Amino acid sequence: MQIKQPCRSYEIVAKRADGTVFIGQDQAPALPVFENAFAAFAHGSPVLTTDGDIPVEDLHPGDMIMKSDGTAAPLLWIGSSSFVPADTGQRTPLVRVMADSLGAGRPAGFLTFGPAARILHTPLDMRGDGSQTEVLTSVRDLVDGVNVIEITPPTPVRLYHLCLEDHATITVGGLHVETFHPGMDFLREVPIRHRDQFLGMFPHIRSEVDFGALCHPRAPARSDMALSA
Repeated sequence: MQIKQPCRSYEIVAKRADGTVFIGQDQAPALPVFENAFAAFAHGSPVLTTDGDIPVEDLHPGDMIMKSDGTAAPLLWIGSSSFVPADTGQRTPLVRVMADSLGAGRPAGFLTFGPAARILHTPLDMRGDGSQTEVLTSVRDLVDGVNVIEITPPTPVRLYHLCLEDHATITVGGLHVETFHPGMDFLREVPIRHRDQFLGMFPHIRSEVDFGALCHPRAPARSDMALSA
């Protein structure tokens, strides 16, 4: 017997190219291609804007988000969905980063991330070459059980992700965290029926090339980025 793929409800608020705001909800399979686009920031994450820190759930399309390079760009897309991390064997736990774990004020207070979050970070194996190269690193790969830990809340949590016009890193609680990007050529491996639905969740773009280039290279993830259904 074929097992039916579970579905999830995804909520989207976006600013279209003509300036109008789209608010909608979509049902889609609980597959990584969809879930990774909605699972980076936990409720309450402080996102730095030109008006100071604003909790991610209070952001609106058009808000001016401060990028890590010191410039500001308008927020174009907000995606969110409800997850249950404590479903043993089914959900990926959240990751909590304690204050000052990655340096003074990094983060300023503890932060909680979903499994799709990546931060700009110099991995330990790259610190001895003198370059201090920063790459986008999955927060799940930083778990050490002390300063960066996994947590599994027993009740549903709402997770978010954000898009600017271009892929960027933004400041969240003192950490530089990437905005959403599906990855270069990632969608070419996705079945057409899922690809079209996925792209339809982003009213501010017309095709996958509109996501543009990655702002920084991504470190190969040691952990499986997928959220199982």
